[in-house]
Amino acid sequence: MTVQLSDEAYAVVEGRHADPFRYLGAHPEDGATMVRVLLPDAVAVEVIGDNGHVAPLDQAHPAGLFVGPLPGASPRYTLRARFGDTTVELQDPYRFPPILSDFDLYLLGEGSDQRLYDKLGAHPMELEGVAGVGFVVLAPNARRVSVVGDFNFWNPLRHQMRVRGNGYWELFVPGARAGDHYKFDLAGPNGEQLPQKADPLAFAAELRPKTASIVVDATTLSRPRPAPENINALSAPMSIYEVHLGSWRRKEGDQWLTYRELAEQLPAYVRDMGFTHVEFLPVSEHPFDGSWGYQPTGLYAPTSRFGSPEDFCALVDACHAAGIGVILDWVPGHFPDDPHGLGNFDGTALYEHANPMQGRHLDWGTLIYNYGRTEVVNFLTANALFWLERYGIDGLRVDAVASMLYLDYSRPAGGWIPNKFGGRENIEAIDFIRRFNTEVYGKFPHATTAAEESTAWPQVSRPIEFGGLGFGYKWNMGWMHDTLNYISKDPIHRKYHHGQILFGLHYAFSENFILPLSHDEVVHGKRSILGRMPGDEWQRFANLRAYYAFMFGHPGKKLLFMGSEFGQEREWSHDRSLDWHLLEYPKYSGIQALLRDLNKLYRSLPALHQLDCDPFGFEWLITEDANRNVFAWMRKGNDTRARCLVIVNFSPNVYQDYRVRVPFPGRWREVFNSDSAGYGGSNVGNGGEVRTLEGLVPELSLTIPPLAAIFLTPED
Repeated sequence: MTVQLSDEAYAVVEGRHADPFRYLGAHPEDGATMVRVLLPDAVAVEVIGDNGHVAPLDQAHPAGLFVGPLPGASPRYTLRARFGDTTVELQDPYRFPPILSDFDLYLLGEGSDQRLYDKLGAHPMELEGVAGVGFVVLAPNARRVSVVGDFNFWNPLRHQMRVRGNGYWELFVPGARAGDHYKFDLAGPNGEQLPQKADPLAFAAELRPKTASIVVDATTLSRPRPAPENINALSAPMSIYEVHLGSWRRKEGDQWLTYRELAEQLPAYVRDMGFTHVEFLPVSEHPFDGSWGYQPTGLYAPTSRFGSPEDFCALVDACHAAGIGVILDWVPGHFPDDPHGLGNFDGTALYEHANPMQGRHLDWGTLIYNYGRTEVVNFLTANALFWLERYGIDGLRVDAVASMLYLDYSRPAGGWIPNKFGGRENIEAIDFIRRFNTEVYGKFPHATTAAEESTAWPQVSRPIEFGGLGFGYKWNMGWMHDTLNYISKDPIHRKYHHGQILFGLHYAFSENFILPLSHDEVVHGKRSILGRMPGDEWQRFANLRAYYAFMFGHPGKKLLFMGSEFGQEREWSHDRSLDWHLLEYPKYSGIQALLRDLNKLYRSLPALHQLDCDPFGFEWLITEDANRNVFAWMRKGNDTRARCLVIVNFSPNVYQDYRVRVPFPGRWREVFNSDSAGYGGSNVGNGGEVRTLEGLVPELSLTIPPLAAIFLTPED
């Protein structure tokens, strides 16, 4: 049979057709139904009608185009193809109906599909009783998109997709299944071949250096049990243990622990230490270990370094079973320019700004999302909701918020583009942040969000309706910088830096603050937290104990990076385990015991957490004793007698008969002393309790231990 090929046929054969369904599949022609099939490498093809009748198809083009009449009246049929000596029966993807409905396309076009991860990406499904996988990807400027993978020998001619409204390409691939590896093969706007792309909405990916996406049947994933209710409330204790999963602890051969192995060890340790939350450095798939996850290429995929999505579910579930909330570091501010990633996705700047003065980070060499594009904002917002819905995550800490807020962030004069009003504020990013927080709290009212925002941008953690950005919390970067600078000074010089401790209380309640001693403070030559402490060995450890006690007595939620809780000596490195062997020595196990007790005290005393973010929960008592490096304040809870007196001595001297006025007469119990011998201290203190002196105003006469903090509470 001689077939005259049309221009449309050649467009399909040559892989440049935007809607191959117009040509391939079954089509009425001259009173009959003709079937056109593109099967590269097939030497013979037959079509089997729904009535069981078989008809051979003629080869119309050596690229694998076969054409012939369909036996019977039903549009359903099966193909039988011979590849060399192998004959297989298979379904024709071009006989199936569309995947996306008109309503789906409307929501996607509007940018309001809050569950677009249920539509885009790869989803095992059945169409007309046939099992396969539906693939959908956004590429509005591509001339042709194919899905390639294990199911088609990675041949881009085999499964060419069709474009629907707003540039969404789709195809149902019969016989594809969960576990298959795949990518998208694209021709750019001018027909140029682009690097094969990983799926932006893949739920799993290969382990680097491989970059293929992996089909996951999300309907089979376990759902972690919920965390304790109100664990993120402003009035609740929040002590966060920040963890990099690849270096917290390793097993024999310096191998990573898997998600399952972490589930057996990490929650038990976090619970024993008394932390309320664990915060994971980004777990989204990323190609470069040295980015620590902060340059993700797969926002919807838990990294395969430690196991499967189901394994990650098990880790979250184990944390919740232990009563621990799970916070994820989330990176909507930038992404790397790896060829398989989002950059230049369809041959144009789809996810990023085209102009490098807006679309590229100079510091990190990464690309910046275009927050003015509807599809991009929908992609990011849905991703935030995805982690909370699919994996039961309790909160998201948003990385590098300052870089999103300012158009001139880390840019030279003349190297940035002002907004429409001529200012430096990134209006589109601000709108995105507000929408993100609105969506998260609207759908997950018990979840929380936290901003790593390093400037004085106002009302980061205030309601949107009052002009805020809507975050639940903000990292207090100023407190961290000031107090670390102070504690690194020799005590003899601290009186000249007294204000660095006082200054933080001038703005301590302007936001809902988290006090962070994070991973960023123990890398790049900054030394470990212990490494910053001055003095001889005893003084270094005493300084650290006093500093941690000061942190837990200070208003604000707490965050501590792993290893700091036992006085890690070395800077953190992502490619080795923490130095757990140090716990064999009393001075390090003493620091660990101190942190365990501080967490227990913080959680058990309402005065230390109930009004963490409320000025009524704090009262200065001693601020001007710079010569002796002493500070004292009262922490308060809602109940009248919920009080905790905190006194910190940042000098190596012991002070006897140190007078402090208190609100209640009677006995005050010394509930914590960082100079306890059990922590490695000199055991100077007040014998466990002290009574107020006689007089009109209740006053305590205290012994203040050296380089130490003491906490006292009134006896009932």
